[in-house]
Amino acid sequence: MKILKPLLLSAFLGASMGAFSTAALAECEDGRTCFEPDVAIDNTVNKIMEARHAIDNGADSDQILALIKQAISLNKEINANDIVDRKRQKANSYLKKARSEVRKSALQPADSHLLEAENRFKALHSFL
Repeated sequence: MKILKPLLLSAFLGASMGAFSTAALAECEDGRTCFEPDVAIDNTVNKIMEARHAIDNGADSDQILALIKQAISLNKEINANDIVDRKRQKANSYLKKARSEVRKSALQPADSHLLEAENRFKALHSFL
């Protein structure tokens, strides 16, 4: 009986671990919405385009800052490989430059930084 009990327990634990895939459970366990890299890039580009249109339409700085902040948080979802991550960080630096220009109420340089960020994020598709 002393040998049978640990044997059955170990067999039960082994069967239960094999029943669930750990890879399926490991994705987005913190409650975030996960996207494929292509979709995440497109979402970021769309948010940057919204910010550029807001600048062109004369929106106030708070609305533009909110759109840029959303674009910065969306680009963190782009996870593909090391090359894409380095290029994403470079493109993200232009978003941060645009945010600092909007805070200074310099909308023209912010628009050029957003345009550069948009082009760099669009170029990420070729590195996937």
